[in-house]
Amino acid sequence: MINRNLRAPSARTAQSGFSLIEIIIVVVLIGGIVAFAATRILGGGDRAKVNLAKAQVQTLAEKVQQYEQDTGTLPPTLQALVASDASGWLGPYAKTGELNDPWNHPFVYKAPGEGKAFDLLSLGKDGKPGGTSVDGDIAFE
Repeated sequence: MINRNLRAPSARTAQSGFSLIEIIIVVVLIGGIVAFAATRILGGGDRAKVNLAKAQVQTLAEKVQQYEQDTGTLPPTLQALVASDASGWLGPYAKTGELNDPWNHPFVYKAPGEGKAFDLLSLGKDGKPGGTSVDGDIAFE
């Protein structure tokens, strides 16, 4: 018995698949999506550094206050948190690497401060006073 339902493959099914143009369009679209996602993710790194700087300023201020409790005076510089010959010093209160913000700029410390015992701040991404957004100063309140 011969099966008469067998047909020869048509030209369309013999050439099924994607054309070069279709592949190029898909690659370009994927590239655009990846580029967009990368800029969003990398931009988030600056926000994360701002949040880290806020936490570091707070932590470093607490270390300054601990130094003051132990010695009876504020440290003359932040370096005194690492090594000092002050009477009553029980440190080190900080490591040298903790004296720089997430952008590797040194924290600004001034004692006495303006209207308070001391000022402590990060100058932000640009390392210059003032600024806005990620370039803005991050101060201990």
